[in-house]
Amino acid sequence: MEKHELVIIGAGPAGMSAAIYGRRAGLDVLVLERKATGGQINITDEIENYPGVAHATGPEVGDLLKNHALKFNTEFRMIDDSKVELRGDKKIVIARKNGQNTEIEAEAIIVATGAHFRRLGCEGEAEHIGQGVSFCAVCDGAFFEDLEVAVVGGGNTAVEEGGYLTKFASKVYIIHRRDEFRADRAAIAQALANPKIEPVYNTVVEKIEGDGMVENLVLKNVRTGEISNLPVSGVFMFVGQEPDDDCVRGLVKAEKGGWIITNDHMETSVEGIFAAGDVRSKYLRQVITAAADGAVAAMAASSYINEQLHLRSTLLEPDEVKAFFYSSIDQAQVALSNAVEKAAKAKGVKVPMIDGYRNARMTEKLALTDKMPAMATIKKGVVDKVVTLKSESEIESALA
Repeated sequence: MEKHELVIIGAGPAGMSAAIYGRRAGLDVLVLERKATGGQINITDEIENYPGVAHATGPEVGDLLKNHALKFNTEFRMIDDSKVELRGDKKIVIARKNGQNTEIEAEAIIVATGAHFRRLGCEGEAEHIGQGVSFCAVCDGAFFEDLEVAVVGGGNTAVEEGGYLTKFASKVYIIHRRDEFRADRAAIAQALANPKIEPVYNTVVEKIEGDGMVENLVLKNVRTGEISNLPVSGVFMFVGQEPDDDCVRGLVKAEKGGWIITNDHMETSVEGIFAAGDVRSKYLRQVITAAADGAVAAMAASSYINEQLHLRSTLLEPDEVKAFFYSSIDQAQVALSNAVEKAAKAKGVKVPMIDGYRNARMTEKLALTDKMPAMATIKKGVVDKVVTLKSESEIESALA
């Protein structure tokens, strides 16, 4: 079976950042991507809020990220789909390409598959993406200075982003299919108090028109059936967003909607599987936050891999080893560990000192968490004997 230290699924800003940091940390990195590298930024016409890039198209930024990763000899592979499986302690990525499956074992996996915006599906929408049709007010709002735009949606995102767009646009129409918004009351009150915002209730967008850029929306009143035109220079779609979590769906913990839950180290609920970028539960989904997630995930994965390789060679691979497990956040246990180390050195005995707090996963795997501070005899990866130490007077007998 093919093996790699770090497998990154997804080649958007999060995946590219993780690849750069992973390779610089000396890891063997494989990046799997089922679309063009760059992810969602490939449908963004202009980017001017990524630090250091005053102005560029989405594809240009995507190329910059990929070329940066290639500088460190990152391995890329285009696939059609992927799935992550756990087989005992092993993490397996099943990559599908042209109907054929390749199984890849990884020491650690970073899921950086991103998310996608729901589309209306109306005529003219697809043709005008990046040419007046946008899914991100923060990304593209500044391009509509003193122009009239429309927002489609009625939830918190639509109403709040509509308010944000008034910083730039001369007028913002918020189009909603119901007779009132679904957002929080405070958000609604703030929006309706803004003189630049005009709600358009009981209405859907039937067609988006324009020669190149968006010029007009064909609207339909869902109650009367009346058709009308709304001349605007842009339309922002906020009818929902969904994570591309297919590869780990049901495997890692996620919140409602499928957004993957991580801690500050980008660790998921499954040991050795990390998540970065728009696929995870987070406050802001932007190129810069995705890149930051990727850097954190890669360094956390590097630490995890190095730790696992060290612990495996120290504890699981030898025919027999005697190791002392303690918690570094318990001062009494730390003092006892120092005494154990000193006594072992005096006897000429090699005893690995394992911080069970920092190496919690391994300690849990060996069922030693509740037995610390403890001297454990491990034979071929299996705990054979455990002696819980209560005082320094018991060290000599434990070392015997």
